[in-house]
Amino acid sequence: MDSMTYLQMLVEDFHSATVATIGADGHPQTRVIDMMLYDERGVYFLTAKGKAFYTQLMEQAFVAVSATKDKRAVSLRGKVKNIGTEKLDEIFEKNPYMKEIYPADTRSALEVFWLYEAQGEYFDISVPAHIERAEIVIGSAKTVKNGYFVGEDCDGCALCYSVCPQKCIDLSKKPVSINQNHCLHCGRCVPVCPKQAIQKVG
Repeated sequence: MDSMTYLQMLVEDFHSATVATIGADGHPQTRVIDMMLYDERGVYFLTAKGKAFYTQLMEQAFVAVSATKDKRAVSLRGKVKNIGTEKLDEIFEKNPYMKEIYPADTRSALEVFWLYEAQGEYFDISVPAHIERAEIVIGSAKTVKNGYFVGEDCDGCALCYSVCPQKCIDLSKKPVSINQNHCLHCGRCVPVCPKQAIQKVG
């Protein structure tokens, strides 16, 4: 699946997400926000201009977003931009319950924010013995290499495989390779490697 598929899942399937910013006291602050719309440019949500969340978005221009359902999760970290009332009517059409929360002209209290440059991941443990992990990239955000990787010093002894909960290490070649789409990032493989050939990246 590509990043657009995961954005669709975030907006249409999960819908409500935990969004984190930094509060006025300098500590992380979270709240649950509905993800209203998505397209090839990113994800859109809104908030009222009188809220502390609005002020934080304007000042920080960066958020972390996480949503989960049925043992699947989408997480994103990236830049946000206030786009005013752009897409506001479209959001209300696609999310009719908003018309009851903000009837008639009271929607003028709201402005739309665009998550436009972000990186994150999809994580699925619905089949516990075969977890799935995938990278998500929005816009020009850089791909971040993250996980455990096997170096050239590997001698193929298979001790790493013996302790891997997901058995996601390919022993058919040297150096062996870890399938990043199924790795739990637990790190059990690192201390058993006699060559110290496994390194954590990211």
